[in-house]
Amino acid sequence: MPRQLHFFERPSRFVAGTVGTPGERTFYLQATDGTRTISVALEKQQVAVLADRLEQLLDEIVSRTGTALPAAAPDNDALEQPVDEEFRVSAMGLAWDGDAGLIIIEAQAPAEDSETAEATLLEDVEDGPDALRVRIEPTRARAFVERARRVISAGRPPCPLCGNPLDPAGHVCPRQNGYHRGVTLNP
Repeated sequence: MPRQLHFFERPSRFVAGTVGTPGERTFYLQATDGTRTISVALEKQQVAVLADRLEQLLDEIVSRTGTALPAAAPDNDALEQPVDEEFRVSAMGLAWDGDAGLIIIEAQAPAEDSETAEATLLEDVEDGPDALRVRIEPTRARAFVERARRVISAGRPPCPLCGNPLDPAGHVCPRQNGYHRGVTLNP
C-alpha cells in the first residue's frame, strides 16, 4: 500500500497538546503550516519520551558545536481546531541534519510488522506505514520540549503514597491495601 508522508519543512507551528479533561485526555502532535494542519494521536508516555530524547539531542548539539541555543518564545495557544486524528502513532524517530542545522522528527502509524516499521522510519520509501515528518530549528525544538513538559504536568496530581493519578474523588490506593484514598486539601 502506498505510504502517505505528511512532510513539514520548518512548519509555522509544531506542538504537543491535548483534548479532554485530566484523566480522559487524548494527546496529539500537531504540525501547522499555512492552512495545512496535521494531527496525530499518541500516548502521554510517548510525548514524555519524545521530549526527553529531544532534550538529550539538543544538549548534544550544544556540546558538540559549543553554541548556546537562544530561548524560543513559548507557545501556550490551544491546538488548531478542529483536531482531526490522521492516525495513532506507534513508532517515532529522531535525527539531526547537521548540514541544514535542523532536527528531524518522525511519528509513524502502525506497520504490518516491526521489520517494516524499522526499515521505513526516517526513510523516503514508497511503501510502508503513514508518517508525519517535521524538520525544525533547534530553538523550536527547545520550545516543543518546554511545552510538552507543561502539557504532561497539567494532568491529575499524583497520590503522595503510591504515585498513581488522583481523581477528584480520590482513588483506590494500593499502598493502603485497597482502601479508598480521598483527596485531602491542605488545612
